[in-house]
Amino acid sequence: MPIYEYICDDCQSQFEKIVINRQQEISCPKCSSKKATIQLSVFSSATAGGSPKPSSGSSGGGGCCGGGCGCH
Repeated sequence: MPIYEYICDDCQSQFEKIVINRQQEISCPKCSSKKATIQLSVFSSATAGGSPKPSSGSSGGGGCCGGGCGCH
């Protein structure tokens, strides 16, 4: 079930809703208005390989400061 982010057109409150059906009625939890605009969500996902590959010149090992995070 997708989680959608909304902003209320009346009170400008931001909220999230689990949406089972796109025809589901959405209402603001703060002011109960039924006028809301869906927001563009930013999300991250895991890569197909599972763990990050070490960058060249690092000692490997993965994790932050272990080669895979790119902070050095």
